[in-house]
Amino acid sequence: MKHNSRRSFLKNTALAGAALAANRWIGGLAAAPSASGPARLYIDPAQKIASLDRKVFGSFIEHLGRSVYEGIYEPGSRLADAKGFRKDVLEEVRRMGVPIIRYPGGNFVSGYNWLDGVGPKDKRPVVLDKAWNTIESNQFGTDEFMQWCRLVGAEPLMGLNLGTGTPEMAAALVEYCNQEGGTKWSELRRRHGIENPHNVKYWCLGNEMDGPWQIGHMTAREYGLKARDCANQMRMVDPSLQLIACGSSSPGMPTYLEWDRQVLEECYDMVDGLSLHCYYRNDDQETGAAGDTARFLSFNLEMEEQISQIAGVCDYVKARNRSGKRLWLSFDEWNVWYRQRGGDGGRKRAPHLLEEVYNLEDALLVGGFCNSLMRHADRVRIACLAQLVNVIAPIMTNEDGFFRQTIYYPYVWAIQYARGDVLDLAVESPTYEVKGKGQIPYLDVAATMDGKTYSLFILNRDLVKPHDMEIVWREAPPERVLFSQVLTGADLKACNSFEDPKKVAPQTFEPPIIGTKTAIQVPAGSYTVIQFQ
Repeated sequence: MKHNSRRSFLKNTALAGAALAANRWIGGLAAAPSASGPARLYIDPAQKIASLDRKVFGSFIEHLGRSVYEGIYEPGSRLADAKGFRKDVLEEVRRMGVPIIRYPGGNFVSGYNWLDGVGPKDKRPVVLDKAWNTIESNQFGTDEFMQWCRLVGAEPLMGLNLGTGTPEMAAALVEYCNQEGGTKWSELRRRHGIENPHNVKYWCLGNEMDGPWQIGHMTAREYGLKARDCANQMRMVDPSLQLIACGSSSPGMPTYLEWDRQVLEECYDMVDGLSLHCYYRNDDQETGAAGDTARFLSFNLEMEEQISQIAGVCDYVKARNRSGKRLWLSFDEWNVWYRQRGGDGGRKRAPHLLEEVYNLEDALLVGGFCNSLMRHADRVRIACLAQLVNVIAPIMTNEDGFFRQTIYYPYVWAIQYARGDVLDLAVESPTYEVKGKGQIPYLDVAATMDGKTYSLFILNRDLVKPHDMEIVWREAPPERVLFSQVLTGADLKACNSFEDPKKVAPQTFEPPIIGTKTAIQVPAGSYTVIQFQ
């Protein structure tokens, strides 16, 4: 009976989530059922989804491979400052404007003792990181990360060890970071030379605890109870915290949705958000055979379906609890990742791990993901592109400098141009069929409005033809174009490298002539950003 009830819950929740995703697509992005024809976009400033929380364009740094060491921190390098921070990377991240950065993991955090990474560096232990089988020097830790975040202008999103760690030690880290002084752990921070508290607001209660690969993996009920105790102790130290429970690590998990329900039934009233993770690939996972790019470019709609399904579970538990609180979502790991999957560091220091090389088609899909996150601004308050430097990342370094991978551009466009309110658009677009998914619109569009400034983000999934689009302004049209660029190219497999860092780079998009109806043409296989005022 219990087994049948569980299956029924999973089925009903999945169907409800799919319906929500469909409603968003049909209502906010009304795809025409035809396979060809012109496209039309209706922009009405009165039709808003929600105010955009810019933390949805955050990123992630883990003690994994060369993300920290040789990525953001490299003492002795001619490119490092007196504190060991890579000046070139620091300046680039500050220029990008990354709003929030998750740290220190990831799988790493589930075996991490934060005390190993604080205090005098000559007394910090060298340890074996069992998650990635690497040697961790602990020369970069909590205080260094907080200082680096201040320098780049990003807010920290701290991960907690709920694998081998205890709620007591999680609360101790909160005290170390947020208590001004006069207590055991705050005075330890002050003895380490950090007089003022770090005042960390956002905390992840563990990482991917549903995964058998995770150190300290446990059942949903066990994790939910541990997360509840952890949240309770942390709030005793600082009641102002915003706490994120571990949701399912992937829609492919056999416990997907059921895990989320059971966890929230144990700790709903003690947390503020729930995490989602997913990575996307353009190959056959079993055989490694080349994938289908047309299908691949529709995967941001799967992200939207996952968001709707998880939101449905949150609301189910909310209703069961008769709670007045609505949880928000933290999509704190997402990216394209399928080529460099090996995670064994061979017990080396800062080995080359997960250094994915991104091509143009990957960048187009990343643009689609940014669109999807915007369209779910009513529920997603934090999201993190995983990761920021060297490890499945938009920035790659060597001893001489860095280059920007293809995925850098749509990600940075979203950070810099998506502001204000997300508009609920009506889009008429020709479609194409994806097996098992039905009709997919060629044109995927998101838009924000900040005062009298509109930013438009357009993914053209058509790999063969450009598409004409007519923009219909429901109120007075804007007067000028502030910015217009496009990412496109003849070779979808083209990549950037140290030898050819601008092989895939933004091109100028001819600013359209503005009127009540504004005509544009987006190239085949492209992601375009236009900002109007």
